[in-house]
Amino acid sequence: MKKRGETRRTRADAPEPDMPDGFWETATPQPPRIKQPVTMRVDPDIIEFFKQQDQKGHLTRMHAVLRSYVDAQKKRHP
Repeated sequence: MKKRGETRRTRADAPEPDMPDGFWETATPQPPRIKQPVTMRVDPDIIEFFKQQDQKGHLTRMHAVLRSYVDAQKKRHP
């Protein structure tokens, strides 16, 4: 697995994205963004909400929500 660049096995219940035909022919790799570590105080019910969905990855999901909000705001107010 390491030789193929995989760090862990894919979950059996992981969703498979539906990619349009020809996606990989026109796809452009994007370099990973460097994330800045932060300390943030969050209400207990908020952190519990994200943890209830799946114990692992709750911070990644919280980041995805923030990313969606920022992207939507940038579209509304360029």
